[in-house]
Amino acid sequence: MVKRRPAILVLEDGRTFPGEAYGSVGETFGEAVFNTGMTGYQETLTDPSYHRQVVVQTAPHIGNTGVNGEDDESGRIWVAGYVVRDPARIGSNWRATGGLEDRLATEGVVGISGVDTRALTRHLRERGAMRVGISSIDNDPQSLLARVRQAPQMVGADLSAEVSTAEPYTVEALGEHRFTVAALDLGIKRNVPRRLATRGVTTHVLPASSSIEQMLATGADAIFLSPGPGDPATADAPVELAREALRREVPLFGICFGSQILGRALGFGTYKLGYGHRGINQPVLDRVTGKVEVTSHNHGFAVQVPGSGNGAVVPDQVIDTDFGGVRVSHVCLNDNVVEGLRAVDLPAFTVQYHPEAAAGPHDADYLFDRFADLIEGRTHSRGRSNA
Repeated sequence: MVKRRPAILVLEDGRTFPGEAYGSVGETFGEAVFNTGMTGYQETLTDPSYHRQVVVQTAPHIGNTGVNGEDDESGRIWVAGYVVRDPARIGSNWRATGGLEDRLATEGVVGISGVDTRALTRHLRERGAMRVGISSIDNDPQSLLARVRQAPQMVGADLSAEVSTAEPYTVEALGEHRFTVAALDLGIKRNVPRRLATRGVTTHVLPASSSIEQMLATGADAIFLSPGPGDPATADAPVELAREALRREVPLFGICFGSQILGRALGFGTYKLGYGHRGINQPVLDRVTGKVEVTSHNHGFAVQVPGSGNGAVVPDQVIDTDFGGVRVSHVCLNDNVVEGLRAVDLPAFTVQYHPEAAAGPHDADYLFDRFADLIEGRTHSRGRSNA
C-alpha cells in the first residue's frame, strides 16, 4: 500500500483537520462548503458555480465510478479544493476513462482525504461557511491559518467574468427548430442548452459582458440568465441587462445566480445564507402546482423579498414592483428560503435551484417546458398584435 503525503485542513476559526494529500500536492484557499450529494462528483467538480470554493463531500466514499469524458459540465474543474473521507482505490464503471485522483492531479486541484467529513460538515452547519486552507507542503496549522485569514471572502466577490465564455457559441436545436434563446453566460452548465435543445430551442451562449443589443442581435425570442459563482450584489451590469429585457417585455428565465440577478432587477435584495444549499436532495414546494420536488442546489446566496429570511414563512401574495406584480413561486421546505419568482404582468420567472441537474433528480425538468410555453405564448401574442 502506497503511503500518502500528510496534509492538513485549517478553517478560518482555527479548527484543524489532519489528513493525507489527495490529488495535487500543494496549497489552496477558498470558501469551505459541503455538498450532500451521494453521486455526481464529476458534475460538481466541473460546475463553474463552485469557483473559489473548497467542496467537502458528505458522502464518505468518493471516486468509485472514476471519471469519463462525457459528464463534465464545463471545460475544466473549477473547485478550489476537494475534501473526501474515503477515496476509492479503484474506479469501476463501464464508462470510466480514468481515475478521479489522477484527474485532480492533472488539473492541479489540491485535495485532502482521510478527513472526518462528518465532523467537518457539522462544524460548518453550526458555524457557517467560512474561509479554509488545505496544504500538503506546510503542516504548521498556525502558519496556514494566517494565510487563510488573508484570503478573500465570498461576500463582495465578482466572479462571473472569470468563468464566462470568451467567445459566443451556439448549441443547435435537436429536430425541428422552434425558438431561439440568448443565454448570458455567468457560469453556465452544459446541460442547460442540452435540455433546451431537446425542446427545439437553439441557444446562443454569450459572454457575461454582453449587452442587451448583442443578445437580441442573435434573433433571440427569449433571454436566459445562467447560474454562476460569486456575490450577486456585485453583478450590476447583468442586473441592468435584465431590467432592460423586462422593459422590452422579452421573455426571461433565470436559474440560481440568474434568479438572484432577476430578483435584483425586480427590486429585491440578496443576502448570504449561513451555509448554503448544496446537494441533490433538497425539497422544494412549487406553489403553482402544489407539488413537492426533490431538487439539486448549489447556492450560498438567496433573494430577499418582503417577509422572507431567518426561516420566516414567505407570504403567498402578489408583491408590487416597478415591473408589476411578482409572486414567490417556489419555497425550500427545509428553511423557507425563496427558491423561485414569477412575474404576474411580464413573461419572466426564475428558480434558485437546478432543473438541469446531472447527476441528480429530474423532478424539476418541467421548468424547461414552462420556459418553452412562455416563449410560445409570447410569440403568438406578438403575432396577433402585429396582424
